[in-house]
Parts: sequence; C-alpha cells; structure tokens
Amino acid sequence: MINGLSHLDRLEAESIFILRETVAEAARPVMLYSMGKDSAVMLHLAKKAFLPGSLPFPLLHVDTTWKFKLMYQERDEVAAEQGIELIVYRNPEALDKGINPFDHGPIHTDMWKTEGLRQALDTYGFDAAFGGARRDEEKSRAKERVFSFRDKNHRWDPKRQRPELWSLYNVRKNRGETMRVFPLSNWTELDVWQYILREGIKVVPLYFAAERPTVERNGLILVVDDERMRLQAGEKVVHRTVRFRTLGCYPLSGAVESKASSVEDIIAEMLTSPVSERQGRAIDRDSGSASMEKKKQEGYF
Repeated sequence: MINGLSHLDRLEAESIFILRETVAEAARPVMLYSMGKDSAVMLHLAKKAFLPGSLPFPLLHVDTTWKFKLMYQERDEVAAEQGIELIVYRNPEALDKGINPFDHGPIHTDMWKTEGLRQALDTYGFDAAFGGARRDEEKSRAKERVFSFRDKNHRWDPKRQRPELWSLYNVRKNRGETMRVFPLSNWTELDVWQYILREGIKVVPLYFAAERPTVERNGLILVVDDERMRLQAGEKVVHRTVRFRTLGCYPLSGAVESKASSVEDIIAEMLTSPVSERQGRAIDRDSGSASMEKKKQEGYF
C-alpha cells in the first residue's frame, strides 16, 4: 500500500486519468472494443471515469467476420446496455473479395484489421482511439507510449514518440495527426485478471477451461468453432479441455490445455506459467520478430 492505495487502486486511478485527459483534448474520441478481457476492463474503467453520465464516446468493433460465436454474443449484450453506442465496421473490399484466414494468410489481417481500422477512423472522423494493448504483451508494444501519435495515414514511427517522463503527457495534436491511446499500458496480464476478480467484471466464457472440439495445427490447438473451419488432410477433431489466454479470429487463435474454470483458477495458473499469453496468436508469427512492429507501423493497433 502507498498512501493508502493498493497496486490495483493506483493502476485504476492512472487509467481513469488517461481516459479523462483524452476526452478533454480530443475532438472525437472512440474506444476500440474487441470483446477480449482487456476491452472488458477498459470499458469498466471508462464507465467509472464518467459516472454518473453515459460514455462520451462510442465503441468501435472492427469486425473480421471470423470471431468466435461467444465473442459476437458478448458484443451484442454490451451493445444492448443503456448508454452504450456501438459501431461495427467491416472493410467492404475484404467482404467483397471474401478475404479469409485459410486462403489469404497475412492479407487477412492486413485487410480486415489494419485497413479496416484506418477506414473506420477516417469514415467517422475519429481523432483519438482508445485501445487495450499492454506493454507486457509483446516486444513492439513495449515501445509504445501511452499517447501514441500517428500521421495522416495512421502510420506509427517509434523514433518520433513524445517523452512521458513522470507521467506528464503532451496530448496536443499537430495538423493531420491522430492518437492511439493505451490506458492499460502499465498493466500486466496478472493485473488484469486480479482487477477482473476484484471488480466482478464479466468476460467471454472462452477464457475458462471447458471441453471443446479441437484440431492441432502448426503447433497450435485450434477450436472448431463453426462449419467454416477447414480441416487439413489427416486432421481429426479431438475434444480437449482448453481455454484461451488471448482471443482473435478463431482459425488464428491457439488455445491452451487447462483446468482453470474460474478467475481464481486462472490467477493461480498464471503464477506458475513461464510463457507469454500471445504464444497462441498466429498473426504474431507471420514474418519473424519484426512482424508486429511492421503491422503497427502500417496502422495496426
């Protein structure tokens, strides 16, 4: 405890300050909503930050059409809450061409996520976008500032980031710039789960262990979520007790074998886990160690 505040209290206060500071400076902010645990925590923090009023910005889901069914169910439930405005955006070119993770490889991520996000921000005129990325997730994300400025083409230059010494932020934008803002930058995966436990935040059931139909492919355990899943020669569907540490498009998200069926179980499991939560993200493996940084420079979150 420092000055009567716990570690989680200090993280919460910092995130709420970042949310309020952005709303005070941005002309048209938006919060990206991906239905994952980090999005759930970020949304919970935003509700706290602006009580008793409604959120002063909409939520934006850049949809690839390939999320898990339970993720879409969670999205629809959140959208039905009073005071929530949800925008769902799909890249019309990717939709028209039928871009998918089986036939198009990295192009799937580039068109649906990177280009889709840039289109959505331009279409609605958003100048600041909140995201749930954390520095502990991946090497290139560790380079991010809390306020990450992008040029008129939404490109990120890691060499031109503004200093944020002593948590002092310069959030004034130059002409044509936009901001990506990361209220959870200083949180860890463990912090997120401990906060979910403390606050009783609802998350997608995919994070909890259950018996699910799976196939093993390229070192990943993939869940067969719907009839679109293509089996390769020799693959057989096997029921395993698995859960997810990170969620994305279901043909690209690897599960982990686990018996953790509650938030308490997940926290206990994490305390002994030596591997990163993003080990199951196929998009991180596209082109070596610089893959994610290259995606971010092109506009990916």
